[in-house]
Amino acid sequence: MSKILLKGSERSAVPGARVVAPANPAERLEVSVLVRRRGKQAMQSRLAAIIAGQETAHLSREDFAREHGADPADFTKVRAFAEAHGLKVLQEHAARRTVILSGTVAQFCAAFGVQLHQMSYAGGTYRGRTGGIYLPTEWDGVVEAILGLDNRPQARPRFRSRPATGNIHRRARATAVSYTPPQIAAFYGYPKATGAGQCMALIELGGGYRPADLSTYFAGLDVSAPSVTAVSVDHATNSPTGDAEGPDGEVMLDIEVAGSIAPQARIAVYFSPNTDAGFLDAITTAIHDTTNNPTVISISWGGPESTWTAQSMTAMDEAFQAAATLGITVCIAAGDSGSSDGVSDNANHVDFPASSPHVLACGGTSLLASGSSISSETVWNDGGNGGATGGGISSFFSVPTWQEGLSALTSAGSKVALTMRGVPDVSGDADPETGYDVRVDGTDTVFGGTSAVAPLWAALIALVNSTNAHTAGFVNPTLYKNPKDLRDITKGNNGAFTAQSGWDACTGLGSPNGSPLAGVL
Repeated sequence: MSKILLKGSERSAVPGARVVAPANPAERLEVSVLVRRRGKQAMQSRLAAIIAGQETAHLSREDFAREHGADPADFTKVRAFAEAHGLKVLQEHAARRTVILSGTVAQFCAAFGVQLHQMSYAGGTYRGRTGGIYLPTEWDGVVEAILGLDNRPQARPRFRSRPATGNIHRRARATAVSYTPPQIAAFYGYPKATGAGQCMALIELGGGYRPADLSTYFAGLDVSAPSVTAVSVDHATNSPTGDAEGPDGEVMLDIEVAGSIAPQARIAVYFSPNTDAGFLDAITTAIHDTTNNPTVISISWGGPESTWTAQSMTAMDEAFQAAATLGITVCIAAGDSGSSDGVSDNANHVDFPASSPHVLACGGTSLLASGSSISSETVWNDGGNGGATGGGISSFFSVPTWQEGLSALTSAGSKVALTMRGVPDVSGDADPETGYDVRVDGTDTVFGGTSAVAPLWAALIALVNSTNAHTAGFVNPTLYKNPKDLRDITKGNNGAFTAQSGWDACTGLGSPNGSPLAGVL
């Protein structure tokens, strides 16, 4: 059977990784196969109308599945291929355009023309591959992504704990401060609403929460505890590790920030494995969830664009396009390692999935308050290993229409016109030195990072939605048309880029200005 290369599937090893041995041929794994969508041109027309601000009704999940889900004939082709290679079909989901196959390493290697190895690197071990994936010629144009053959950790949480006193990387400051999430929402003038009738989806790639901790936390704030539901994706579950500095910290931060600001909104936490397949499956599960029906999604995990395959980034961006047509707002942390995004090649990088042009990318500030008002707000940059807001210019996604004509200001003083997607769009308090009071694994502590900014903005959207007859949906075009309705941040830098009046590659358009924003949204 002749085969063709799946475009964008090419993969490199993790830097510094070495082959330990061939992967166990009898090891069983599950792989997600993503097929093309129906009515792609009609969907692009609908999306263009949304971006242009035209009156366009959001699709229901049921209508979307019927108009833009998978063609049953394409699923039939996948099933026939699976049977021919001894693979088992575990799941089919038309709206998600996903078929999940189960089989052994040997079967998948033969089916997709790959070699899987056990790889070792500084962070541990993983089952990996290099090069591309090969498909039967009859799948050309039908299958858009094959994910899950490689199970390397794909993303990291974007939170930062406050450094211990005396830490050499701690920025010199007379007194570090912290705030509760409701205090920060009040500083930003969030509307007087509860989020009732809304569901906020949180995507988590590990860790878990303890209900007792949540009860204690919300009682301490004198806030009614929100309804929190765990949703299992690809066999992952709510599994607290007991390590506050691990993924538990991310899970608890997300729930506590979102839930304390919009306490009557329901929270659905989608737990999935930390792989490219798991990440995408969690996102598409949340988007097309007809049980919980989330209207806003918060994601505080990511990795430099250079660590992703093109097929993964394209597939995830298409999922976010679907969210926009459904009226779902997606808020994503822009990263905590400045303009390098933690890559040590002396180049600038932006974090994905925040760099998708169909999400609200959330950068970070350092916020100080006097009484009930903000006294100063600058770009978050604690220097060295202390952390700084992510931001810069994508190397993968073209500049969206709503960013055309904008420029990034470099720290050297030059302006760079955007020809590719600029990151972030907005910002909010992220400095651990002016951070959020949280409770994780039985301990009260202070966290920062752009991880806190994604649920901060998600909660704002939930509050706005709860007072409107329709959901805000894809808000970027509206925000860029109304920059005066945000708090412009004009001081500070994140390394290669510096703040300026208007949009910049550190804090985007700025931080929330609640009442005006509620009006335009």
